[in-house]
Amino acid sequence: MTPFLLIPGLNCDARVYAPVTPALWQFGPVTIANHLQGDGLVEIAQAILAVAPPRFALAGFSFGGYLAFEILRQAPDRVLKLALIDTSARQDSPEVTETRHRRIGLAQGGKFGPVIEQSFPASVHPDNVSESRLYSLHRTMSEANGAEAYVRHQQAIIERPDSRSLLGSIAMPTIVVVGEGDQITPPDLAREMHAGISGSSLSVIPRAGHLALLEQPELVSTALKAWAAA
Repeated sequence: MTPFLLIPGLNCDARVYAPVTPALWQFGPVTIANHLQGDGLVEIAQAILAVAPPRFALAGFSFGGYLAFEILRQAPDRVLKLALIDTSARQDSPEVTETRHRRIGLAQGGKFGPVIEQSFPASVHPDNVSESRLYSLHRTMSEANGAEAYVRHQQAIIERPDSRSLLGSIAMPTIVVVGEGDQITPPDLAREMHAGISGSSLSVIPRAGHLALLEQPELVSTALKAWAAA
């Protein structure tokens, strides 16, 4: 049995993986990483590794993908398999970084609620913008993490290194998953990772945006089952 370690994204907690974890439990025990401890990718990854199984299959969603790359830098021999879900190996464009700084300022100024509202439409496929269930879960997870964690995570994202140089060294079974309508880490960025990781597979999820895990859980579960069984 293979232990699975799943890292949530920005403004997310274990609930982002809840719809897909049953598909993985048949292959091994599943742990959701606590990504709320530490400042910066290096410290957060160290805190995750300190309590992780000796070896594990690793999945990272969005910000969790950036942490997955950092874990590969720190402990590559502990990672048996890799799943990169709606994430990117690249650094942000200046425009995206500017938006992050603006939202950090709002959160620090006591306006975390508007930040949550502003971030939702780009987080889902256009067909799902009016889905109250998705918005409610998005807001609930964001508020559970809180503004302080949001600011620390955004700063860690802004300061993250470019991970494209790592791609060629990734030799474990790897799947790259992306929503076809992902506006935050678009499919072209997923294709770049897929092209750079020899032997990797790519799964583009229809009618899903950045929150493909919640928008199309059955399709994502199918992709992750194939990865887990590889």
